[in-house]
Amino acid sequence: MITSHFPKCVVIFTFFVLSVGALDTFTAAVYEHAVILPNRTETPVSKEEALLLMNKNIDVLEKVVKLAAKQGAHIIVTPEDGIYGWIFTRESIYPYLEDIPDPKVNWIPCRDPKRFGYSPVQERLSCLARDNSIYVVANIGDKKPCNASDPQCPPDGRYQYNTDVVFDSGGKLVARYHKYNLFAPEIQFDFPKDSELVTFDTPFGKFGIFTCFDIFSRDPAVVVVDEFQVDSILYPTAWYNTLPLLSAVPFHSAWARAMRVNLLAANTHNTSMHMTGSGIYAPEGVKVYHYDMETESGQLMLAELKSRPHREPDYPAAVDWSAYARSIKPFSSEQSDFPGMIYFDQFTFTELKRDTGNHTVCQEDLCCHLTYKMSEKRIDEAYALGAFDGLHTVEGQYYLQVCTLLKCQTTDLRTCGEPVGSSFTKFEEFSLSGTFGTSYVFPQIVLSGTQLAPEKHYEVSRDGRLRSRSGVPLPVLVMALYGRVFEKDPPRLEMRPLGGDSDDVDHEGGTSMKEGFIEDGERAEYTHMCSLSHPLIPCITLGFREKDDHHQMQAIGLGPIL
Repeated sequence: MITSHFPKCVVIFTFFVLSVGALDTFTAAVYEHAVILPNRTETPVSKEEALLLMNKNIDVLEKVVKLAAKQGAHIIVTPEDGIYGWIFTRESIYPYLEDIPDPKVNWIPCRDPKRFGYSPVQERLSCLARDNSIYVVANIGDKKPCNASDPQCPPDGRYQYNTDVVFDSGGKLVARYHKYNLFAPEIQFDFPKDSELVTFDTPFGKFGIFTCFDIFSRDPAVVVVDEFQVDSILYPTAWYNTLPLLSAVPFHSAWARAMRVNLLAANTHNTSMHMTGSGIYAPEGVKVYHYDMETESGQLMLAELKSRPHREPDYPAAVDWSAYARSIKPFSSEQSDFPGMIYFDQFTFTELKRDTGNHTVCQEDLCCHLTYKMSEKRIDEAYALGAFDGLHTVEGQYYLQVCTLLKCQTTDLRTCGEPVGSSFTKFEEFSLSGTFGTSYVFPQIVLSGTQLAPEKHYEVSRDGRLRSRSGVPLPVLVMALYGRVFEKDPPRLEMRPLGGDSDDVDHEGGTSMKEGFIEDGERAEYTHMCSLSHPLIPCITLGFREKDDHHQMQAIGLGPIL
């Protein structure tokens, strides 16, 4: 267990005048919640049974909210799916949903709970916020009726949305956000037609909000920061850690650093699904984080943040991520490049054979440069420098440019890119850079034991180098410059559910759920397969797309839940 401290459619809600009672700093809280899950079933339960389960989770959250408020927290973020879990079909999630109104209605559910129908969850969250004088951020499900006049209306006559809500310290609903980029297994929810860029003002800065898989896309994650100049992001997530490059804490802290905003990230806690990793991150570095694959308990974290970091004299300067790499010639050395896979993307690798050296590895338009010095090169460990420049096509399509130095799982180079948890080789010096074609690059360094490298031991220079600065030897597992080239992403496909088949239990003790979608004149079908007999094996998603004209099926994804 690791808990560490370090020294389109635009929706804008404004409720405070910043010149009155403005705070220079505030105390943020996030809670990593071990969600009490419902029984796995395709048969919908009653509203009463659904509320019973949700109240069990809210009972836990209530204790945490009270504790955070007593410790001076101004705002607390709880995880995605934190009130009811994620094991649902479209039909079985329905009893857990409430009608969540537009915050423009000026509603305090704690004071007027029946105004918008049956809403016991919103009432209780509102009362938690009001009674403890704290902003409460939670993730629940919204339902909206529709009819045949809407060509996108699902056959059951309703939209169902994965939804974040924010209640202010008086219990008023001040923000509602419908998750725009659903992850493939979220068959219980609909894709919103338009992205909602949700912001709201407080005495301690301007906030934006989005959810989990949204962080990979330009819209809304980048847009709400770049175009609406928010100070802090609220980020409920249910994140499945995927080493070496997509572990929650390294990626989220890297995103906050690159985007130069505060990020309050609350993850669910479920070790069987490799779900852990929450934190409070600032532009200048990590304030606190928690990573725990050893216990099944939740964790509350608090940290002080600057309310408006862009106004501070120590606000980080913008980085030109390709400046240094394009100013030098590729390093020439006797090396043999070889292919390797990281999360279904084929990288080009070269092995680090000596304890010191300079290497360049290229793929397409990206060249990655590395200068390094090891304390001692162990013969039982292998390291490689890798480059990837291409379209990721599993569980979403997004264009990546990645430079990474990583430890291979074994000395067999075919294991380079596979997950590994410990390292003994230490790097005294390193400098990693790349010829990136994007300004959105997320730098991360993960040490043995899946710990973050403290910022005092490395820096990101203005010319785009991720480099050592303390001389302290570090047991590096992976360091990476993870670039997103948004302009090369394929167009977002408009998707709507067609309705899933019932669960089919196979002879291996697993389940298979099928769900269809209409995607711009194409029919796509996703099969979600989960092992019941092997809980450590995550669900996987296998997709097929069928062209209406030729009736051809094309595989479009395979991978673990994130």
